[in-house]
Amino acid sequence: MSTSAAFGLSVTPRDHTSVNCEIPRRMEVVRYGPQKLTQAAPASPRFDGVIGSSGPLTRVLEKVIRVAPTDATVLITGESGTGKELTARAIHERSPRAGRPFIRVNCAAIPQSLIASELFGYERGAFTGAAQRHLGRFERADRGTIFLDEIGDIPAETQVALLRVLQEREFERVGGTCPVPVDVRVLAATNCDLRAAVAAGKFRADLYYRLNVFPIHMPALRDRTDDIPSLVDHLIACCAAKIGKNVTCVDDASLDRLVTYDWPGNIRELQNVLERAVILCEGETARVEEEWLGSDEAVPPSSESHGLSASLMSRERELIEAALEKSMGRIAGPNGAAGLLGIPRSTLESRIKCLQIDKFRYKSSADCFVVPSR
Repeated sequence: MSTSAAFGLSVTPRDHTSVNCEIPRRMEVVRYGPQKLTQAAPASPRFDGVIGSSGPLTRVLEKVIRVAPTDATVLITGESGTGKELTARAIHERSPRAGRPFIRVNCAAIPQSLIASELFGYERGAFTGAAQRHLGRFERADRGTIFLDEIGDIPAETQVALLRVLQEREFERVGGTCPVPVDVRVLAATNCDLRAAVAAGKFRADLYYRLNVFPIHMPALRDRTDDIPSLVDHLIACCAAKIGKNVTCVDDASLDRLVTYDWPGNIRELQNVLERAVILCEGETARVEEEWLGSDEAVPPSSESHGLSASLMSRERELIEAALEKSMGRIAGPNGAAGLLGIPRSTLESRIKCLQIDKFRYKSSADCFVVPSR
């Protein structure tokens, strides 16, 4: 059985005179946002949202088939919008844990001060406002799968706790002292170069090697252009069903534009462009305008506003660095940099990260300062 057949996919050459959305018909369930397009295919295994038969995609599906039945940790890499979460779900749904929870965590969306309590939970009284015990994402994923998206954004102290989970299959809740055993499969994803982060000292090497047991790299859409006609047919059908229009295809000129475009936003960008085309379409054949590709149609900032923005960011950096120097690298507390600036700690942490300020430089210089004895 071929890889495509194993996932219930059937890709046929595109008929420009009569659009035949064969793939959606062969799939058991196709998700598009809150909508579900169901078509009878009881013999086809479920593999939501995967469309295409190009060489790069086929190689990914072959890896999914091989690793899914195991309990190996998987690190999924690739640009934003290439389908890393879909691949993680496919691994879970074809594993022995398929009937158990699949818990997704966007590590980049959680403030660094809260990520430990979100992942591992906390005990009653662990901090102000902790009125009762809270179960973290790992406990809720017990006997199932946890998907750590944007794994490269977790702070150093949380990396240590995550390493312990991978090595010893246990953790401690925030404010707790007793280890909590957990049986969970870890899938992780990133669009960053973790090897470079390790070399720069921003990501633990031992954690990287624990995560990188079985790597899967998602190809960019520009590297699988053979799949674009099939993706277009599928996404047009889904957009039309979602919006309630009888749009069946794009014209030939639009398809040529879509195939030759570079797609920096990958499938997510393609989906947005086609949704716009369906909304504006007044018949059955949609059109994609050339100016839609490579432009967000926003008014470009003037040179004056750009200069003002750069000046404000420079001033902000100066203020934060001055506060860090005065507080000797401390962020929180009455004499910390956040208190000196009059802003919440989480806000300061976010601005330090955004401006790429090395807060440890001030802390290390303070630690190394020794008053000579007389």
